[in-house]
Amino acid sequence: MSFLFELKNFFTKKNVLNFEKTSYIHPNNRGIPTPTKFMEKDCGSCKQCESACPTKAIKRVNENQLEIDYGKCLQCGVCVNQCQDNKLRNSGFIYTFVLHREEFYTTYKNGKMDLSTTQKFTLTENQKRFRTLTQKRGFLYREVAAGGNNTVESELNASFNSVFDSEREGIRCVASPKHADAIVFSGPVSANMEAPLQTTWDVMSEPKALIACGTEAVSGGLFPKGKIPKEPDLWISGDPPRPDVILQAFRLLLGRFSFHFQEELHKFLESEK
Repeated sequence: MSFLFELKNFFTKKNVLNFEKTSYIHPNNRGIPTPTKFMEKDCGSCKQCESACPTKAIKRVNENQLEIDYGKCLQCGVCVNQCQDNKLRNSGFIYTFVLHREEFYTTYKNGKMDLSTTQKFTLTENQKRFRTLTQKRGFLYREVAAGGNNTVESELNASFNSVFDSEREGIRCVASPKHADAIVFSGPVSANMEAPLQTTWDVMSEPKALIACGTEAVSGGLFPKGKIPKEPDLWISGDPPRPDVILQAFRLLLGRFSFHFQEELHKFLESEK
């Protein structure tokens, strides 16, 4: 019977995720909040979304302008629920990762993305060196739980299962930072974890990368953000980000995936008209 079972598995279609066919939109996820057509005239004067946001990710500048820092966004949907005029919605846009923190800052005027505030970024020297080292072989990382709630750790664990299978990309978690090419840290970096995170970083050899995984790691989330060893080379927002989102972000850092957050968000918003 075991032989027949294995034979059946041999001919059964694989369930492993195809990274080339994944989408930055997921119909079953809230994703980040974006304006609706009802915001085209004005945003109103209630400021309910701004006052309700637990991480202060939204700022209403005036009746026509809204600023959102998606690096602070938990994708909790509270702002959408508070908007009685239906001027915000849960977009389902889940690919919230960037190579530069400033890419998360997004301005909307009359419900449309203000492209004049967007910036073009190039790879830093460290990102270039890290990509040269790891693009073909992948990378090993040491995960540091720096005062978080363990949700990021759960999603990282899931990234190794038979569906996401991060090891086929050459991405593995290792026990010692001396064996690692990168540090993936979660949480806002509490006072007691600042020194361990710094020590972990210091024992690694160059070139090496620092990856902020989860909204708390990116911006502190609901808590003050602690001291980190350096400016991260990759920022992954979401509380927590899904395993496929994390792995696509890793592939972006490796240079195996082309993605620009603001460009893709703008394309998505234009396609929804």
